[in-house]
Amino acid sequence: MNKKKNNKNKSSKQSKKEAYAIQIQSVLKNSSQPLNYKQIAAKLGVDDAESRNQITRSIKKLIKKEYVEEVSRGKYQLAKDTNYYTGILDMTSSGYGFVIVESLDEDILIKSKDLNRALHGDLVEVYLYKRRKAGKLQGTITQVIERKQKEFVGVIKISAHFAFVEVESSKMRTDIFIPINKIGTAKDGEKVLVAIEEWPETADSPTGRVIKVFGMPGAHATEIHSILAQYGLPEEFPNEVEEFANRIDTKISESEIKKRKDIRDVLTFTIDPKDAKDFDDALSFRKLDNGNFEIGVHIADVSHYVEPGTILDEEAYERATSIYLVDRVVPMLPEILSNQACSLRPHEEKYTFSVIFEIDSKAHVINQWFGKTVMLSDARFSYEEAQYIIEEFYDSPTENYSKILIPEDISIQDTAYEVPEPIVEAVCSMNKLAQKLRQQRMRSGAISFDKVEVKFMLDEDNEPTGVYFKESKDANKLIEEFMLLANRKVAEFIGKQQPKKTFVYRVHDEPDDEKLAALQKIISRFGYKINTKTAQSTANSLNKLLKDVEGKKEQNLIDTLTIRSMSKAFYTTFNIGHYGLAFDYYSHFTSPIRRYPDIMAHRLLFHYLENGKSPSEDEYEEKCAHSSEMENLAVNAERDSIKYMQVKYMMHQREIEFLGVISGVTEWGIYVEIISNKCEGMVRLQDLKDDRYIFDADDFAVFGQRTGNVYQLGDEVYVKVKNADLVKKHLDFYLIGHREMNENN
Repeated sequence: MNKKKNNKNKSSKQSKKEAYAIQIQSVLKNSSQPLNYKQIAAKLGVDDAESRNQITRSIKKLIKKEYVEEVSRGKYQLAKDTNYYTGILDMTSSGYGFVIVESLDEDILIKSKDLNRALHGDLVEVYLYKRRKAGKLQGTITQVIERKQKEFVGVIKISAHFAFVEVESSKMRTDIFIPINKIGTAKDGEKVLVAIEEWPETADSPTGRVIKVFGMPGAHATEIHSILAQYGLPEEFPNEVEEFANRIDTKISESEIKKRKDIRDVLTFTIDPKDAKDFDDALSFRKLDNGNFEIGVHIADVSHYVEPGTILDEEAYERATSIYLVDRVVPMLPEILSNQACSLRPHEEKYTFSVIFEIDSKAHVINQWFGKTVMLSDARFSYEEAQYIIEEFYDSPTENYSKILIPEDISIQDTAYEVPEPIVEAVCSMNKLAQKLRQQRMRSGAISFDKVEVKFMLDEDNEPTGVYFKESKDANKLIEEFMLLANRKVAEFIGKQQPKKTFVYRVHDEPDDEKLAALQKIISRFGYKINTKTAQSTANSLNKLLKDVEGKKEQNLIDTLTIRSMSKAFYTTFNIGHYGLAFDYYSHFTSPIRRYPDIMAHRLLFHYLENGKSPSEDEYEEKCAHSSEMENLAVNAERDSIKYMQVKYMMHQREIEFLGVISGVTEWGIYVEIISNKCEGMVRLQDLKDDRYIFDADDFAVFGQRTGNVYQLGDEVYVKVKNADLVKKHLDFYLIGHREMNENN
């Protein structure tokens, strides 16, 4: 007999036994009285002798494990005080999982044999063993309550009579069986999207069908489209949504203007990235007679066009966010709105929702006004242009501003042009106020994350031709501070009202002590430390850490590790404040073109300004949870697209030696991040031929048993590309050696 077939039969029999054990517990759980083995068999729909014998054997094993008890001769029920919980299954790449239960302080370990057809992310019922196994809570999954994901991306392998899809995710523990009549147009070896249709209790794998073919693995279009599909994210708008959006009346009407504050005669402009197409925020500026400044933050009034209950609103809610991949944007709203009607383009009248502040010279808010407006942008600037204006007058001893010429190499107008004095004064004055606002935040305990972003230069075929870093300068921080101020003041305005009103908050909890301790352990290798005695000392020392690593080889590593030590920000109706920003109240109000929570904030604020009653908190909490989840999926997709482009870029750099910093050490390899382009890859220990290297978890290092060579977290080393896998989005490196040794040679 074929050995592989024999193993398959054994596996199938074992699966059947485990299935009976789980089914028996389920039957007894749902029965109001004890049952004998014949009654159990009847409820399971089996009447053959072999199955009844198997049921009898399974009952005996369950009694031995104390899951079931015999209450009278031949009558069985679930053992008293059994522990059943509901939670989310989090799979590991090693094939086992953990069920996260809110009411438990510890996750429940689930071995692969106890997963009972559950997959990563599923809502499951788990039986918790009475005794701890190896010091850990351990259990078995008794049923899948809700399947988290039914569609998966993978590579199809086609045989004569059937096919299998090998799923791309490392957390998917099984392949998917595809009947030959359900492969569609897929060809062997292509990347596809497959939907699970059923998973019989005795089958090792679920059965599915191919619903989309992406093409051969590695091709650009294949990989980008499959990234979106892997996270269940859309590519295009349904025709009916596009048609609905195109029918919206986007003209500015006199009747609507009369309902709004008219600020068309106030100096207003936008500052955005040079390649931006949607401009959802603008700033206005004027000096008041009392010496204070009137600063307006004007946000596209998306809620004017996107009305609740429409298919446009439903689509926007489902998407919840725009997605920014390396080569494209997948917008939350159709182009007619995102790039046209709602985009605050220069010299076009637009409907906006505004927060207008009176601010003194020390950046204290004296008065504020919220309401709907109609505005006209006088100019559009890129961050580079605004930065040029700021730097020209940065060291000016007086405020004697004058017109300025933007040079051609910076201009987004493809030619040099003149910026009039009033706009120069506005940009420079607002920059000074923004710096003071930032100083106020930092004194209050805000944490300054200015992590360097990696960007790619792409040719017309979306091939990476180079890498550059996006840094946050004064112009970026000018916009950031006034957007933060508007978000904070809107949340504060509603959050302080009594009785309490339902609202959408963006919250950020304090960092976990264990994560901070882990961060401290790692950064101590580089000679840094943090003081976690109080919330204020923690914030202060984290800021000092982030400042101290600026420009150092370890900056990106420590920036990343510090961010990971923080709690995740999320949306909720229950305000706990925002730790990272040091705000007691915070919301998202300033980007409704690309974030659905901002649309909800607009609607609620306007509703309350019109004296509306507080709506259902539960309804909005559900919407907040959905928005947070979709945001996480979008972030994962964006991260995967960057990894893909990094691998694609490095494919053409095989002959170059790169200087990198060791960013991680594991029992199977050393992770190295290249300093010049932030691309990360792995040196496998098995590829280190000069010695046998042993992993030292305590020292974040590997050491050679014979040579005594040590490679430790933070060491600078030279590497070359060994392998660039576009499908797995993974780089393998050859290790050349330590920087010092290599340069001495």
